[in-house]
Amino acid sequence: MTTIVLADDHPLVRQGLRAVLEASDDLTVVGEAADGRAAVRLCLDLRPDVVLMDLQMPELKGLDATAELASAGSATKVVVLTMFDDDDTVFAAVRAGAVGYLLKGADGADIVAAVRAAAAGQAVFGTALARRLQAWFRAGPYRPERAFPSLSEREREILDGVAAGLSNPEIGARLFLSPKTVANNVSAILDKLHLASRAEAIVAARDAGLGG
Repeated sequence: MTTIVLADDHPLVRQGLRAVLEASDDLTVVGEAADGRAAVRLCLDLRPDVVLMDLQMPELKGLDATAELASAGSATKVVVLTMFDDDDTVFAAVRAGAVGYLLKGADGADIVAAVRAAAAGQAVFGTALARRLQAWFRAGPYRPERAFPSLSEREREILDGVAAGLSNPEIGARLFLSPKTVANNVSAILDKLHLASRAEAIVAARDAGLGG
C-alpha cells in the first residue's frame, strides 16, 4: 500500500485528489495539510511514501517545504502539483528535491501513475516539462567562477554544510566549531545573501553547486 499526504490550501482540491487516489486499492491518503508548515510536520510524523505538494500555500511555500524535507533527510518523495509551468519554478522545485512535477489539470490516471512511479523511485514529469529539463541538462546550467563572493571562506564552508542538509551541530563537528558559532555564521550568511530562511539558503547553495 502506497501512503500519501496531500498538501494544498484548497479543501476542494484535496477532496478531489483523495477521491481519485483512493479509487485505487493500492493507494491511501494518510493526511492532509492546508499549508506548507503543516505539510512538513505531517510528512516527518507520518512518513508517507509520497506527498503531492502545491507550491502556493500559506505559512510556508511548497518550494521551501520541499527543501525542508530534503534537509531533514525525509524519505518521502515530493511530487509537485501546481499551476505554474515556467522554467524557473520547475528547475527550482527539482533543485529543492522534488522528484516529480505535474500541472493542475492533469487527469486522474496521470496523477495516479505519477504517485506510483515516485513511490517506486522514478522521476515523474509531463512530456513537455521532461523535454525542457533534458535540454537544460544537456546545455549545462550556468555557474559563476565563484559563487557568493560576499561570503568568507569559513562562511562558504558552513553554507556547503547547510546545502548538504547538515544540522548546526553536524557542521560544527565537521569544521571544529561550536553549534552557536555555526548558528551565528548561518545568520550572517542569510543576511549577506538577502535570504529569508535556511530553506532558501539550501536552494540557492545547491543551485550554485554547493552541498555535493
